[in-house]
Amino acid sequence: MTRFSTLCLSLLLAAVALPLRAETTAPSRWNSINVDAMKTSIYVGSVTLTTSELKREGDRYTATYDARVWPWAFWNENGRLSIQFTEADVERLHRGERVEFTGEATNHKNKPRHITGRAERIDPTSGKIKVRIGVDDVELIFNGGFRAQE
Repeated sequence: MTRFSTLCLSLLLAAVALPLRAETTAPSRWNSINVDAMKTSIYVGSVTLTTSELKREGDRYTATYDARVWPWAFWNENGRLSIQFTEADVERLHRGERVEFTGEATNHKNKPRHITGRAERIDPTSGKIKVRIGVDDVELIFNGGFRAQE
């Protein structure tokens, strides 16, 4: 093989390998995340949690939420939530690592809610999520899926 052929082959391999490597290691910036509606059971009923699109604001994602309690509609609530999720967390998630997060919410009566959870990637733009929300002396646990958008 001539020196010119070896050089061409090396350049061709580099041209193919570099984009593949960049695709698997470089995170995309997820500007918004859609979380599927999630449901959990309570003693004599269920709670369905839906959120608006979570929008990135610095190191946080913010959204509104709506919690519907069946059959106890007087416990229904809505409000705003915020989840701490840094660029480093997004990078770890892109690498396939499970990422823990914390956050807070405030309902329509201005009562605070504490949020913890974790996210795991399934493919480049979606994954599964577990969210724990402290409501007074009760912890509600929701499991669901998410889809990210650039």
